[in-house]
Amino acid sequence: MATITTKHAQGTFMWPELGTTDLAAGRAFYTGLFGWDAQEVPMGEGQSYLIFRHGGKDCAAAYTLMREQTDMGVPPHWGAYVAVDDCDAAAERVKRAGGQVLMGPMDVMGSLGRMAACMDPQGAAFCVWQAKDHIGAGVLNEAGALCWTELMTSDAAAARAFYGAVVGWTTQDVPMEPMVYTLWQRAGGENAGGMMQLTPEMGHVPPNWLSYFQSADIDASLGKAAALGGTVVVPAQTVPGVGRFAVLHDPQGAHFALLQPGA
Repeated sequence: MATITTKHAQGTFMWPELGTTDLAAGRAFYTGLFGWDAQEVPMGEGQSYLIFRHGGKDCAAAYTLMREQTDMGVPPHWGAYVAVDDCDAAAERVKRAGGQVLMGPMDVMGSLGRMAACMDPQGAAFCVWQAKDHIGAGVLNEAGALCWTELMTSDAAAARAFYGAVVGWTTQDVPMEPMVYTLWQRAGGENAGGMMQLTPEMGHVPPNWLSYFQSADIDASLGKAAALGGTVVVPAQTVPGVGRFAVLHDPQGAHFALLQPGA
């Protein structure tokens, strides 16, 4: 069910942000795949921040990775922002729980909001966002919008403790043979996202947060992604009671997932 909102509760993933090596190519790929509109916001020094819009509402963003980031080995990626009531307090909780604050806390474009870029103890990066004038995505959970965010981690037990301390999530385990899938839950029991333990069979996948975008027809979306230069990493498969999903790389290498909910 589509969610159109004017406020995000603490613990909600509310803003997917693409860091890429080619902003023009990223714009062409994602507007072609999802039918998004795009608006460039000048940032000075020849830099732009790209706001993607879906149905007239902000839904995601993109920016060009800085030279310092690429020199450090930061690859193209979709970053995950989670809503918090107090950015500074959340950043302190990150440090107390054994994580790192990589940047911030800092105000963004004056009065849009306050953010900090963080890393959990296993190495998965994420951002916290205290909304002011900009809440993040104005639409979630419909075709072309963010619908799920999932942690791949090397230590699920440690991640439970860390994110519980930082964001206040609780967890619920769901058996999915041959593994256990963990649901992150906000206060009140609403699902906020998911978690999977990395296994040797997955290869050298680093801990990361994976953004899922909803599709009305995943086979058609995969065909369109391939025509636009994307690569299917995990072919479409069915999760009983959930729907069909697939994992892709865009032409610059940023990975993301598609989800077609079950009937």
